[in-house]
Amino acid sequence: MLTNNSLAASNSAAATGTVAASADVSATKDMFTKLLVAQIRNQDPLAPSDPSQFVNQLSQLSQTEALQSLSKTTSASASVLQSLQVLAMGGQVGSQVTVATGRVQLDGAPLTGSVTLPAAGSASLVLTGADGQAHSIALPFHRAGAQAFTLDPAALGLAPGSYAISAKGADGAAMAVEVAGTVRSVRLSGSGAVVLQVAGVGDVDPSAITGFNGKAASVAAN
Repeated sequence: MLTNNSLAASNSAAATGTVAASADVSATKDMFTKLLVAQIRNQDPLAPSDPSQFVNQLSQLSQTEALQSLSKTTSASASVLQSLQVLAMGGQVGSQVTVATGRVQLDGAPLTGSVTLPAAGSASLVLTGADGQAHSIALPFHRAGAQAFTLDPAALGLAPGSYAISAKGADGAAMAVEVAGTVRSVRLSGSGAVVLQVAGVGDVDPSAITGFNGKAASVAAN
């Protein structure tokens, strides 16, 4: 489930990054100032440096500080957007979604989904287990468009576990597979990416979600 701790950790990491960036800017500025003062003190009195050179150096320092400030602002904005994305996705916990996927997690419960046929014809699903054994399930003849399917692992003799799933037409052409499931939780990965845990599929990236289909009545009532 989405927790305040995960959001707090994300915001804390962003704050730490901001403090570190500020420290870097300050250290760079102090070093530049010391070098500039040393350069002025140690110049040849008989052949003093061109004052415009010092102006150019100060201008370069200002530009560097501006770029670092812009980078810090961009990083902070990205962190805020990420937090908003987590909150938005967290509100979908309990929702029924469809996911474009190449893997499914079977636990004995029926699994529903669909494949899209480019033209009228027949198709088949292929599930390949961790042992490398492929299981082909023929789908009935269907007109062009989305063809729904239901997989009953018990009836098909498929043991619980992770399976690769694919679909192909009668001509052998590959077709995308979408699987329906319930969003169980939303979390941040170690790299800071948003990850949804979907029943029957497992961990998925938000970009793999092809549709939000509402919440079950019992969940919505709560």
